[in-house]
Amino acid sequence: MMKTATMAFVTLIAMTATAHVPALESFETKPILADLKDLRALNIPVLAKDERIEVGYAIVTPVMQQRIQERAHQVGKCGGFEDLTLDMHIQGTGFNSILDSLAAIQEKNALYERAPFAALSLEKNGTIEAAMTEVSEDNLRSYVTWLSSFPSRSNRDAEPNRHVVEMKTRLEAMLAEATIPYEISEINHTSTKQRTLKVRLVGSERPNEIVVLGGHLDSINQSWGGGKTAPGADDNASGSANLIEALRIMMTKAQPKRTVEFFWYAGEESGLLGSAEIAKQYKADKKDVVAVLQLDMTLFPGSGELVIGSMTDFTSSWLRDYLKAANETYIHARIVDDKCGYGCSDHASWNRQGYPALMPFEATFSKSNKNIHTTRDVISPESNFKHSAAYTKIALVMGMDLANSTARQPY
Repeated sequence: MMKTATMAFVTLIAMTATAHVPALESFETKPILADLKDLRALNIPVLAKDERIEVGYAIVTPVMQQRIQERAHQVGKCGGFEDLTLDMHIQGTGFNSILDSLAAIQEKNALYERAPFAALSLEKNGTIEAAMTEVSEDNLRSYVTWLSSFPSRSNRDAEPNRHVVEMKTRLEAMLAEATIPYEISEINHTSTKQRTLKVRLVGSERPNEIVVLGGHLDSINQSWGGGKTAPGADDNASGSANLIEALRIMMTKAQPKRTVEFFWYAGEESGLLGSAEIAKQYKADKKDVVAVLQLDMTLFPGSGELVIGSMTDFTSSWLRDYLKAANETYIHARIVDDKCGYGCSDHASWNRQGYPALMPFEATFSKSNKNIHTTRDVISPESNFKHSAAYTKIALVMGMDLANSTARQPY
């Protein structure tokens, strides 16, 4: 492992270590974790790094943050970094502790991969098979059309919660037909005025064991010129729509033994803001999160129809094996392993807190939709709702199989 810090920036850290986060905000700087390659490409000073996991720690100005977000857009990423402003413990224990923790999580994955486990397999369940047939491409199109009709869903808008409130109203109307216990709420955040929307399907036997199904609801426009509308049809009305459709189907089935929680996160595009706060709080509350699914961009089949990119960095090796077993039993797509770098979506927030996370993506990273973060991220002839439906099916398997099992990560 290699970690470095220049003398000038050690001095900066020493100054901030004796101050509180509001002092950082007064200087309009913020601590972040980001992909080491991105920081180097932008010549942003790296205060600490871990070459094994290719993650760097930096303190950035608003201009630097904008450059990171622009690069994320250029290379097809969604988020691009994680904002650590609210992580007060870094002031006391030092920024290297975060990298040490991430490296330890990575090593656990390596231990799993080296262990002589039998290949995961799932026993086919007729109820789940029937649920797969209920997934409606027309419904997905309708949800994406509605969400992308908002001029923007950015957490920085003057009205950052207009779409959140309207979506809650729609979900409440849909959930009126639910046959199992549920809770719906909006989660306030410290890091953003935008709120996260949450639906909780309460487990019948082990309600304290939680399966999380999530995706971010916000959008952003980072293009030069051409207006600033941010329809975000693919990024991420598509993943949000998958979750709505999975909830619609699950809410009338048998009550799961484990609790299933659906999240539509706030402020992902500004540094994983909503998911980072939630995952951190869950860890502090010692909540037993068995698995986390992140659906972020599912509409553009850049590697071919029903070719799913499975992100292998900052995700759980066990859950990636589970995805392969679920695919073989129910979905029948083709899964290709790939990487997207640190902070590319909200799964990174949960992974950093030690929870098993999974990130199936619309394509391999290099072949994903190039129109994201622009006014052109709308439904087009290239949008493929048959392809997107496969990701709803992944959510259904996790909500109906994993949430009814005793399976969990074996370390």
